[in-house]
Amino acid sequence: MPRSLVVKVTCAQGDPERANQAFTVAAAAVAMGADVSLWLTGDAASYAVAGRGPDLGLPHATPVADLLDTVRELGRVTVCSQCATRRGITEADVLPGVRVAGAAVFTEEVLAEGVQALVY
Repeated sequence: MPRSLVVKVTCAQGDPERANQAFTVAAAAVAMGADVSLWLTGDAASYAVAGRGPDLGLPHATPVADLLDTVRELGRVTVCSQCATRRGITEADVLPGVRVAGAAVFTEEVLAEGVQALVY
């Protein structure tokens, strides 16, 4: 049985290497067959909306949009409800397959049996 991984990314353009690492780890894990849940929180919430996520501009890095597409296709992507509200993002604004949920759902996911949680 594949392991479950919850990746929470809290940053974007202000810390591009850390943000890129979070998306890269999530995409690699889901491509390897892990059950992956990617949470977009803080500044990373902007990636939940088409065209709003900043280009991180990192040489030799896969674009975040491509990594996010991989996770959306093979795993789950959630934008933090409070983070979305603070940024004027509604459920109607998010990319297909992205849900909006709060801390209770995040907590439920990370406390499940056999889950590894990473926060970037």
